[in-house]
Amino acid sequence: MENTQRQKIIDYIQRFGSITSWEAYRDLGITQFALRIKELKENGYHLKTKWESKRNKDEKMVYFKRYYFLN
Repeated sequence: MENTQRQKIIDYIQRFGSITSWEAYRDLGITQFALRIKELKENGYHLKTKWESKRNKDEKMVYFKRYYFLN
């Protein structure tokens, strides 16, 4: 597969084990992460998710998904 944003996400998960939308933006410059995930699923990639939470800079809890490949 060519070096598309989808391929960058695949490579990132293979290297680090998982990815979040923030990591996709910060590390890969991908702003439409949800669309890329949808495209991966449509192309046969099986992903699982896990909800995580963390406090933001204002000390409020924020919730987000972490994406993994199914084994």
